Amino acid sequence: MNFHYTSERNVQIVLALLKANGIKKVIASPGATNESIVASMQYDPYFEMYSCVDERSAAYMACGMAAESGEVLVLSCTGATSSRNYMPGLTEAYYRHLPILVITSSMETNRIGHLYPQCTNRSTPPVDTVISSYCIETIKDSSDEWDCIVKANNAISDLKHNGGGPVHLNLITRGCNDYSTKELPAVQTIRRVKHGDAFPLLKGKKILLFVGSHLKWEEKTTQLVDDFCKKFGSVVLCDQTSNYHGGYRVLSALAASQEHPVGDNLFNCDILIHMGDISGDYYTMNAIRAKEVWRIDEDGKIKDKFKKLTHVFVMAEKDFFSYYHNCDTSDAPLNPLSFFRSHLERLVQSMPDLPFSNIWIASKLSKELPHGAILHLGILNTLRSWNFFETDKSIDVYCNVGGFGIDGTISTMIGASLVNPAKLYYAILGDLAFFYDINVIGNRHIGNNVRILLINNGRGVEFHTYRHSAAKFGDDTDQYISAAWHNGNQSQTLVRSIAESLGFEYLAASDKEEFERTYVKFVSPAIGKRIIFEVFTQKADDADVLRLIRTINGEQRKPILQQVKNVVKSTLGDSKVNAIKKILK
Repeated sequence: MNFHYTSERNVQIVLALLKANGIKKVIASPGATNESIVASMQYDPYFEMYSCVDERSAAYMACGMAAESGEVLVLSCTGATSSRNYMPGLTEAYYRHLPILVITSSMETNRIGHLYPQCTNRSTPPVDTVISSYCIETIKDSSDEWDCIVKANNAISDLKHNGGGPVHLNLITRGCNDYSTKELPAVQTIRRVKHGDAFPLLKGKKILLFVGSHLKWEEKTTQLVDDFCKKFGSVVLCDQTSNYHGGYRVLSALAASQEHPVGDNLFNCDILIHMGDISGDYYTMNAIRAKEVWRIDEDGKIKDKFKKLTHVFVMAEKDFFSYYHNCDTSDAPLNPLSFFRSHLERLVQSMPDLPFSNIWIASKLSKELPHGAILHLGILNTLRSWNFFETDKSIDVYCNVGGFGIDGTISTMIGASLVNPAKLYYAILGDLAFFYDINVIGNRHIGNNVRILLINNGRGVEFHTYRHSAAKFGDDTDQYISAAWHNGNQSQTLVRSIAESLGFEYLAASDKEEFERTYVKFVSPAIGKRIIFEVFTQKADDADVLRLIRTINGEQRKPILQQVKNVVKSTLGDSKVNAIKKILK
């Protein structure tokens, strides 16, 4: 009988990545639980295998081989106490930074603690035995497979990252009697690229950049990004919290959110360069179709948001763009910036009359905030609303997307405002978030440079919005899911009395006309008195407005597409339009 690889997919992925990374030396200890991986390696002549009954000796053998050869060593053991016997040797490897990949095969973790023999808990190795530890579960679906691929890549990359050292993989197995798989699957490899490493090529690729939340940019880095976009024919897809204000910025949420998109290939690319942290722009992230993703991150951690990650550049962003500044780009495609901007301009021009709502307020104030102001937005309705409308490039925008909770928006803004008393700081948020964080408005350190816009619809209206899963419950959503009717149930006097008692000037509006008469003081560039501006909106309006925004094209898709083409053609001419068509294919 001919034996090949196990049918267990998670084992196949680990083996494929070992081979892709040139790892071949293996010391195997006997057992049943690790049969799948050991037998699969045994019948593949690629692997250089050694046997050792005593796991204590096996670990020390690996130390000697790793130090002498400079190569990664793989250890494989079974269940029960076998992995415990690796600890002395792994402690040695830890303090000597020796690259040893410890693969401990295990039964399913749900058996731990239920009197199954030979089933030990390996979830927390001693801190000075391995530099990282990952559990590779059995694969049931595509999500499990992605998780397996990322963790296995992470483990292998960790072996030599930041000095390197031993790494642990707890490989779950259900046992296998099928060894008929002749070829290992093609598995995505993720490599860390550091200073001095060979950088991959970009020549001839269609490239997009995406920036999530980001601190203030250095002027030099912004210029390098602009030079990169010009050289490689790219744009920077942004949300408001990206804080990139260079010449190739595209606030892309409005285009990406359309149910009937214009230009189906607008967000397609060969390579997506991913920067920044968590983004609230779900629409753009879901619209991007990249063949592979490169991430720039000084911490070097593997963060595969788009599930297409191939490279992590462990360096400052300016160092990445400085390197590619001198690359040959003789066949770089034409920049699609004009097409993006023309498309967005046409959507704005075609936008229907919006009801008095969070989104309408964003459309109004986005053009009116004072030059140089700092804006803090609440999760999630407010952040999404402001991502649809461009603000002045002098305005930096922040949101607590790290933990992505509704708490702390006002406190964060007030903390920031204390740093620059001569600059205006705005917080815009809903009623649940406002009352959640209300204690801080009584803080005695608050200056007159603070302005708060409270959009009070009496609930978490997010759960009633277009296509939200909770909207199907109708008015029942208000009972517990959207937490309606708390905090005075849109009381006309509650916030007023609190604000005035704490030294704030209080403004209010309940419709567009009243808002138009009132907002001017709220956006005045002169620092006078701290302000709370309470705006009362209705659930039906705040819930339905998202549908209006996301269906601007609707049945007018073809006429709008033709209008966009006409604008681009008149701006660029026929030859450049044809070049853009090639990019978008």
